[in-house]
Amino acid sequence: MSKRTLIASTVLGAFALSSNAVSADPLNNLHKEEAKIHAAAKKSQEKINSLYEQAQDLLVEYRQVVDETENLKVYNDYVASLVADQEANIASLQRQIDSIEETKQGIVPLMFRMIDSLEQFIKLDVPINLEERLARVDRLRDVMSNSNVTVSEQFRQVIEAYQIENEYGTRIQAYQGEIDNNGTTVTVDFFNLGRTALLALSLDQKNAWVWNNETRSWEALGDEYLGSVITAVRMARNLVPADLIKLPIRAAKAE
Repeated sequence: MSKRTLIASTVLGAFALSSNAVSADPLNNLHKEEAKIHAAAKKSQEKINSLYEQAQDLLVEYRQVVDETENLKVYNDYVASLVADQEANIASLQRQIDSIEETKQGIVPLMFRMIDSLEQFIKLDVPINLEERLARVDRLRDVMSNSNVTVSEQFRQVIEAYQIENEYGTRIQAYQGEIDNNGTTVTVDFFNLGRTALLALSLDQKNAWVWNNETRSWEALGDEYLGSVITAVRMARNLVPADLIKLPIRAAKAE
C-alpha cells in the first residue's frame, strides 16, 4: 500500500470514529430528555389523580352540605310552625287571662242566684232528707265566702249540689227521722219513692203517714196501707225481695 493510500485510510478511519462519537451524544441526550418527559408526565398524572380525588371528596362533602342544608331548612320550617302555634296559644291564653275578671263578675252572681233558687226549691219540694239538703245549701254559702276556694271549685260544688237534687227524683230509700204529728214529735222510718211518695212509719209499726205537699203536712193513713208501708221500708233496706205493693200516691193534676 502506498503512503497516500495509508494516509487516506487513516483519515477515513479517524473521520468514522469521529462521526460515531458525534452521533452517539445526541441519542443519549434524546433518551435522557425522553426519560425526563416520562418522569414529568408521571408527576403530572399523579397530580391529576390527586386533584381528581380531592375534587371527588369535595363533591361528596358538597352533597352532604346540600343535604344538611335541605334538612335544616325543613327542620327550621317545622320549628317555625311550632313557634307560630305556641305564639297563637300564648295569645289565646292571654286573652282568656284578661277575661277572667269579666268572667268572675258574671259567674259569681250567677252562683249566688243558683244557691238561692236551690234553697227555695228544697223548701217547696217533698221534704226528703230535708235537714241534709238544707245543710248542703249552708255549706255552699260558706264556700262562696271562703277566699281560699277558687271560683272554679265553687262552681263545681254548686253544680254537684244540683246533681244530687236531681238524683232524689229516682232514688228509693229508707231512713230514720222525726215528724210533727199534731204538735207531737214522733220518731219514724221514712220511705220515699223518688219524689212520687214520701211515707212515714212509727217505730212500733202501728201507725203510718203520707206527706201531702200541697198542704205541707203529714196525713195519717188507714190500716189498709199499714202492711204495704211496712213492706216498702223493708224492701228499701233490702230485707225482703222487691215486690208489688199498694201505696197511697196522688194522681198528677192536669194543667
